[in-house]
Amino acid sequence: MTHQNPPIQILKDKDLYVFDMDGTIYLGKIVFDFAIRFIENLRAAGKRVLFFTNNASRSTDVYLEKLTRLGFSPTADEIMSSADVTVAYLNTYHKDQTVYLIGTKQLESQFRAGGIRLATGKEGSVDVVVSSFDTELTYEKLDDGCRLIRNGAAYLCTHPDFNCPTDTGFMPDSGAIAALITASTGVTPRYLGKPYPEVVEMIERVTGIPRDKTCIFGDRLYTDIALGAKNGVTSILVLTGEGTYEEAMELPEGEKPAFIFPSLAEVDKAVFG
Repeated sequence: MTHQNPPIQILKDKDLYVFDMDGTIYLGKIVFDFAIRFIENLRAAGKRVLFFTNNASRSTDVYLEKLTRLGFSPTADEIMSSADVTVAYLNTYHKDQTVYLIGTKQLESQFRAGGIRLATGKEGSVDVVVSSFDTELTYEKLDDGCRLIRNGAAYLCTHPDFNCPTDTGFMPDSGAIAALITASTGVTPRYLGKPYPEVVEMIERVTGIPRDKTCIFGDRLYTDIALGAKNGVTSILVLTGEGTYEEAMELPEGEKPAFIFPSLAEVDKAVFG
């Protein structure tokens, strides 16, 4: 089975272009120059750009510095992550409740800045446990989180990604940590981040652009592409990260990406010539 891309005019007519980061516009320490060129062309054509990553281990300020250093010339309002979605969700559905976070210091700072009441983990009980991609993970954090979930805390997870792509392969991500917690407690978290509807709702609310005028570029089928397929956003798979052409073709109809390109270089050529 082969994939036939629909007319490129569909992409040309979009107003908002959402980009996954790692695996799509760069890979670990490797920056894709063609991604910089494509994004510059979009801005020159009056299109809006948004960088959205499920990776909540780093703050918006860190992503702003990194994307600037790599040459993407972002503004702060062009960057969003699953951490932003999670903070908004907590403030909507768990306002002023106590939260134990299994995450990095940077994520902890973002939660505090968002008005989240963070617990130490040594309490007898809390309202909510949130786990994430924690590159500072300790056994003590896992033990505390599992105990609090067993004691009745609601369980949320910032994003479901099992692996984080790097320039040397993959490292365990948020979904892998959540799987460990679920194996111990028997409790499956309420996942946020891509591909869940809260992401598209937040993008629409923040940008003012409706989903039918938005497209998303990504390398991961079960997050980036699924976000589009499940929420009315045109999805474009690029083969520079995790997902493969063969895996995309095995998806049921209605869950496949609308477009498939080897990289953003080919998208740039198709859209701008």
